[in-house]
Amino acid sequence: MVGIISYGAYIPRKRLQRAAAVEANSWFNPALKGYSKGERAMCNWDEDAITMAVEASRDCLGGETPNDLTGLFLATTSAPFKDRQNAGILATALNLGDDLMTMDVTASQRAGTTGLVNALKLAEGGGKILYAAAEKRRTKAAAPQELLYGDGAAAFVIGSNPGAAEFLGAKQISVDFVDHYKGEGEDFDYHWEERWIRDEGYMKLVPRALEGLFADTGVSAGDVTHFVMPCVIRRVGAMVAKTAGIPGEAICDNMHNEMGESGTAHALVMLAKVLETAKPGDIIVIAGFGQGCDAVMFKVADNIEKCRPQMGVSGFLARRVEETNYNKYLAFNDLVTLEHGLRGEVDRQTALTALYRNKEMLTGFIGGKCRKCGTLQFPKSKICVNPNCGEFHSQDDHPFADMPATVQSWTADNLTYAVEPPQHFGMVVFEEGGRLMSDITDVDVGGVEVGMPMRMMFRVKEFDNQRGFTRYFWKAAPDFTKEDG
Repeated sequence: MVGIISYGAYIPRKRLQRAAAVEANSWFNPALKGYSKGERAMCNWDEDAITMAVEASRDCLGGETPNDLTGLFLATTSAPFKDRQNAGILATALNLGDDLMTMDVTASQRAGTTGLVNALKLAEGGGKILYAAAEKRRTKAAAPQELLYGDGAAAFVIGSNPGAAEFLGAKQISVDFVDHYKGEGEDFDYHWEERWIRDEGYMKLVPRALEGLFADTGVSAGDVTHFVMPCVIRRVGAMVAKTAGIPGEAICDNMHNEMGESGTAHALVMLAKVLETAKPGDIIVIAGFGQGCDAVMFKVADNIEKCRPQMGVSGFLARRVEETNYNKYLAFNDLVTLEHGLRGEVDRQTALTALYRNKEMLTGFIGGKCRKCGTLQFPKSKICVNPNCGEFHSQDDHPFADMPATVQSWTADNLTYAVEPPQHFGMVVFEEGGRLMSDITDVDVGGVEVGMPMRMMFRVKEFDNQRGFTRYFWKAAPDFTKEDG
């Protein structure tokens, strides 16, 4: 018996108010006013699919990595690298070691559910799979998708003896039905007509997959407790459920008003949300659409209450700050050309040799612990920094990413170049020892205090636009696990 052992999620803090985008663009496209309600999750400038996957995975793992983890999958259509394994970056950031199978799953909006089914089947052979899905999609300005989409991620540990949900079966059909596509060299998706997508796509393919799922599992459509089906076209979920015989009360909220649709990840974000309140014995059915359909069924396990993540979807939905500056959204998503000034004109090339040799420190955030005196330090060095020790070659690897920290001193600099000025940085002191001069992210202007609890987060350090390379490092952010509400 295989299924979901643990789960987690991540949704960015910023929420673009749809009304702000409509106000900016309705002069050109008045029809956008029909999408003006609610908000969409919006990545900070230093967030992307990989950084969100890291946070969702940390929420899923809860600070502990299974000893028998054998693989890691990352599903996304918005990966920062086209020819570099993005799952490998995720594995390094999580310090999962080298003896691990890693794989990117992409090129379709149902990549999230397709990868999940494959991870479940692979886990039947033993071991555990960490499965993450994340999406940060760019759209043209004034397009309806700009308002309908949102950024987010979810992660699951898949394996035997599941504590959260048991895998009952899946039915997959592959049909080259093109509702939208992105050609080679194109920056944005090209979308076809909505009514045709609904009638010829969703209403024919999804019920067909569901019928096969119910036949294969022997579970009646009327027994479904939760029906997860992302779709930006209104009322399609209810129409599909009625056609398939699924009770109307089983249809799950797609969270479009709260975060928008997170593409490949959204079915899994919705699944993570359902698991937060599901009861033992509940039947969950997921439909992933895109060049066919994946219909997947789970039965909620008896130990579901013990598997709740610290934050989960609900926690991250509650951790929000309204963003009404539409121009900031455009800038963060590279949809407008900004004058960066002389201070922004520097060569940001990353030395790949140095990155490789220091990957544990830079990507995995591994520091040192002196085996003689126990002093912690970041980065590691050949000599212990404790003046009363000074031992040579005494440093053992010590992970810093999950260590609580506080701000010792800080500043906000308006002179240095920053994507979102001012640049916040300061001295961060770790609770167990060690300190670091760190960039500070996810704060409002001047929103830092000495003694503030901080959490280290994997973020984009800078972009090398000349060569198309994204460099990552860890930054300090307010510790949302200690925030009220």
